[in-house]
Amino acid sequence: MPTISVIVPVYNTASYLSRCIASLVNQTYSDLQIILIDDGSTDSSGKIADEWQAKDPRIEVYHQTNKGQSAARNVGLLHARGEYIAFMDSDDYIDSNYFSTMLQVADATTDCVQIGYRRVKQDGEIIKAYRPKHFYQYTSPCMRLYRRYFIECHHLRFPEGMIYEDVVFSIDIWLAHPAYKMIPYCGYNYTLNTTSTTSSKRPEAENELYRQLKQRLRKANSFTDRLLLTYTIIRLKIHFLKS
Repeated sequence: MPTISVIVPVYNTASYLSRCIASLVNQTYSDLQIILIDDGSTDSSGKIADEWQAKDPRIEVYHQTNKGQSAARNVGLLHARGEYIAFMDSDDYIDSNYFSTMLQVADATTDCVQIGYRRVKQDGEIIKAYRPKHFYQYTSPCMRLYRRYFIECHHLRFPEGMIYEDVVFSIDIWLAHPAYKMIPYCGYNYTLNTTSTTSSKRPEAENELYRQLKQRLRKANSFTDRLLLTYTIIRLKIHFLKS
């Protein structure tokens, strides 16, 4: 059984995909299951994924008709066998010591390890590094290492058929109250991709996100959870107004 299952949804990122996969294959920690889900790509992404699979037995490729990033990640969760799970976007890449650094602080009581990230240009030039100040800072499922038992025990999955599903998943993680650790390490490189699904303003998608969060707010049983949800809604409103 591999220690870490890495889930990478792939859709029309042929220009970036080999860089992404190479950063996984060349990790200093090698006990990985690398799961690539080709979500109906219309460019050469699927072919690139297959070529990498032929070169490295740790890579598994699953092709499906286009169902969206959330459905692709959920397929990845179905196939994951590792003790830990990590998510990565196919236009991003990671430093060679990414997994070894997070595993150094994970122990038997740790459900989640949170790190920071860098924003980089498409050519790899670093724009800025962001170190986590608190666990509830980032709404991306990336930049974390999750214990698979925790995800399965709480039946955590990405809501399908919506944009910003990663925000909902992160909030569901928080509401399950994991035992977490944070380290001021920025080993995840987030590429500014102007063609991504969240690069332009989408009022309908924003409204659906607020609906999902308010639904959870109504069901929240504790003051802490209600405060967390309210805080997150306000943060998102400010973010969307600025974008």
